Amino acid sequence: MSIFSKFPYIVIEGPIGSGKTTLARMLADRFLVDYLSEKAEVNPFLPRFYQDAQRYALPTQLFFLFQRATQIKDLSQRDMFAQPVVADFFLDKDPIFARLNLDDEEYALYHQIYQHLQLKAPKPDLVIYLQTPIDALMERIEARNVSYEQEISHEYLERLSNAYSEFFHNYDASPVLMVNNEKLNILKHEASLQLLLNRIMQIKGQREFFNPNFE
Repeated sequence: MSIFSKFPYIVIEGPIGSGKTTLARMLADRFLVDYLSEKAEVNPFLPRFYQDAQRYALPTQLFFLFQRATQIKDLSQRDMFAQPVVADFFLDKDPIFARLNLDDEEYALYHQIYQHLQLKAPKPDLVIYLQTPIDALMERIEARNVSYEQEISHEYLERLSNAYSEFFHNYDASPVLMVNNEKLNILKHEASLQLLLNRIMQIKGQREFFNPNFE
């Protein structure tokens, strides 16, 4: 029995640098399931946002909103029983960034558009939330060397991580596994991934925690 037999639709979430895309891709490749990617790199406003957040926050946010709406629509129309899915984003977190980055008037406009779209995303069978210390996020962002990401500040990552933590503290629509992935290096250690897979298979509750001490 694989994790996708137990949880056919899995979402991986966490702040930038947490490793959500890496983990989602590895699960898709390992279990031969469909992979739904956020594709942040196709947002033409994102590099400019990290250089001038106040000016480009709204177009950046709206581009992501419409992009995710299209992806969620495609996902909703498919036969969810035909092929399991792993995604490196989910729509419910979109307002996190909107509230964090937009001023009050911009957020009001964003919220109107969000409501008008009447988005109804399929509910994940499991959300894996990757919690990572800020210093580790900074190190990973620096290591992957995407030019515009080097503009991201420690203060912004701290605000973003706090917003994620608050969101998942109150989220109860799907089972959530909160993973401290500071030492869970799935790129360097195959055993790390297997450790996580074993923990996923043990999930029984609505909210569980995984704090591996693996070097």
